[in-house]
Amino acid sequence: MPASNQRLAGKTAVITGTASGQGRAAALTFASEGAFVVGCDMDDDGAAATVAAVTETGGRMSSSRVDLTDEAAVAAWAADVAAEHGQVHILYANAAVTRFAPVEQLTFADWKWNIDHEMDVVFLPVKYFWPQLIQAHNGAIVLVGSTAGVTGSMTNGRLAHTATKGAATEGNLLAPDHPMRTIAGSIPLGRIGAPEEVAKCALFLASDEASYVTGTNLMVDGGWSAVLPG
Repeated sequence: MPASNQRLAGKTAVITGTASGQGRAAALTFASEGAFVVGCDMDDDGAAATVAAVTETGGRMSSSRVDLTDEAAVAAWAADVAAEHGQVHILYANAAVTRFAPVEQLTFADWKWNIDHEMDVVFLPVKYFWPQLIQAHNGAIVLVGSTAGVTGSMTNGRLAHTATKGAATEGNLLAPDHPMRTIAGSIPLGRIGAPEEVAKCALFLASDEASYVTGTNLMVDGGWSAVLPG
C-alpha cells in the first residue's frame, strides 16, 4: 500500500500487551497502516514473535519488557520512547488481566490484584505518555474496556472485573468450565469476536478519520450488551 494512502503513516503508536491476542492483532494492523509500533509485554517469547510477524509483513516495531503495574518502570519506558522517537501520536492501552470469582469467594487480595492489573495498567501509561500525546496533532488515546463496564452478570463472577471494566484474559474466559464458552449462542451475531475485529475498530479511533470522536464508548461485542442482562 502506498505510504500516502496509509492511515497512520508517519505516526508512532504505543500499544500495551502486544505478545498475543488483541495486542498482537493491533500491532499488525497499525503497522500495516504505516505506524511505527512501540509495544510492551511481560511475555518475552510472545512479544518477540509479534515483532517478527510485523517485520515479516514490512512493518516497523520495537518491544520492551515492562511491568505496567510498576510506576517507575512505566515512567522509565515512556522516557525512553520519548528519547528515541521524540513524539507519540497514539496510545492504545490494551493490556489487562483479571481474576473472576463471586463476591463470597473473591478475596481482598484478588480485588486489589484486579485493580492493579486492570486500572493501574491503563492509568500509568496514560499519565506518563500524556506529555507526548498532548503535543501531537490529533493525538489519540484508545482504552480497551469490556461489556462488564456497562452491565452486570448473573452467571459470571466478575465483581472486581465489572468495577475495573478491564479486558479479560482468554485463559479465564475460554476455560472449559467458564460460562463464556457457551455465550456465543446468545450473542446476536452468533459467535465470539476475533481479535482482528477489535483491532480494526481501534485503528479507526486512532486515525484522523475519528478526529471528531472523543469521550465515547464503542461496543465491539456482536450486539451482546444491547440485548442481554448478564
